[in-house]
Amino acid sequence: MSASAATAILPQADLDFLIEKGWRFEIVPRPGEVRIYIRDFQLCEWYSPRLTDLLIRLPLGYPQSNPDMFWTKPDVRLASGAYPNRADYHDPSADNWQRWSRHSDWRPAIDNLRSKMASVKRELEAGG
Repeated sequence: MSASAATAILPQADLDFLIEKGWRFEIVPRPGEVRIYIRDFQLCEWYSPRLTDLLIRLPLGYPQSNPDMFWTKPDVRLASGAYPNRADYHDPSADNWQRWSRHSDWRPAIDNLRSKMASVKRELEAGG
């Protein structure tokens, strides 16, 4: 997707953030949402595998609406082999990606993709 097409879908600040982080990403519009796929996302040492694809789903109405939860593929497990807490469901609405049921407070018109990714990072660093 070209940068101009991406900014028609995603606020410029969010696109700038993705580029600033240096992630390989795809922005895919879908009915009722925009999906952001971050490829080869680095995880903490207590997860296996250490690299995964990460999916963030921006709902219709974003940034007023909360982009709740996040998803990974392939499956991510703890070093013990167990699934992380509330991450043992494969979501058919997300093409059977592993869903991490995490719910953060969202401040409409204040929070953005940067704050969403900060909450994802906090959840992942908490160790599942």
